[in-house]
Amino acid sequence: MAQKSIGSCSGFRPERLDLSKTKTFSAWDRHNLITVENMAQPGKDPVPDWDCPEFDELLERIVEARSNDRPVVFFMGAHVIKLGLSRYIIQLMEKGILTHIASNGAGSIHDFELAYLGGTSEHVPTAIEDGSFGMWEETGAWMNQAIKHGYEMGFGYGQSLACYVEENLDKFPHAQDCIFYRAYKMGIPATYHITIGTDIIHQHPAADFAALGGSSGIDFSIFCKSISELEGGVFLNVGSAVTGAEVFLKALSIGRNQGYKIEKITTANFDIIPLGDYRTDVGDDHFHYYYRPRKNVINRPTSLGGKGFYIQGNHKDTIPNLYDRIMKLMGKVDKDGN
Repeated sequence: MAQKSIGSCSGFRPERLDLSKTKTFSAWDRHNLITVENMAQPGKDPVPDWDCPEFDELLERIVEARSNDRPVVFFMGAHVIKLGLSRYIIQLMEKGILTHIASNGAGSIHDFELAYLGGTSEHVPTAIEDGSFGMWEETGAWMNQAIKHGYEMGFGYGQSLACYVEENLDKFPHAQDCIFYRAYKMGIPATYHITIGTDIIHQHPAADFAALGGSSGIDFSIFCKSISELEGGVFLNVGSAVTGAEVFLKALSIGRNQGYKIEKITTANFDIIPLGDYRTDVGDDHFHYYYRPRKNVINRPTSLGGKGFYIQGNHKDTIPNLYDRIMKLMGKVDKDGN
């Protein structure tokens, strides 16, 4: 019996909503919860009184990795930016600590908005009630334009956005507070790993889903390259309970599949929920089993000779302490001549 061609599969056609009819509003009229005026300032703001078991050991491993020219990859959820902590990340790049920045799509959006608008993070509970949530003309139009054009040039998602900012600096008066732009200027990869339908720019009529997915796919290959070189290095997953954990595990598997030695690595997950003795096995009868970073960041990737850490705390406490203590450790290393 002859097989039917794919073209003959034309029976069932699910109905679609016409996304081009979505209405947008100007972001300039929006109230923002985080602005460049209330962002944290490294070296000026007081460092919160906070500590966590094994935190010092993790910091020593980070400094040791960089002293041996090994990578430190930093995957963050969007709340790092939404809490006004971007300048700490930028300073950690400037000081040569972070060698790769990664995030989900929301991370890129808050970063982009800070760069042009000087503020980000709308009040979702009220905006969702009238359908205005995420419907911001400038954010959606400019980001989709940047990603589509960059993808046509063969760029990944992060580089597409950075190049758009570079080519339109007059529209981005706060570019110095933009993580992906500063990473681009320093020659540090900034990759974004999206899920279609999760980000507000996917709501915009200009969204080109082929470009969104394709450019994020390029970023995944860039991320895989960084992970393939992670031997002796450190992977930090800061507040990304799903995307960071899953993308890292797949990139690690690809690297090992291609013959890269990725065994003696340090991993750490930063989050706010209590995990107890997180290095013990946990069965599927316990809800901790379904918290992906426990297995996919801390335990499974380090089974060949590395070590995983869980750093529990609010980002407002952990990130300033991460920066401050690393700077002090680096000063001690320099002073001792090591």
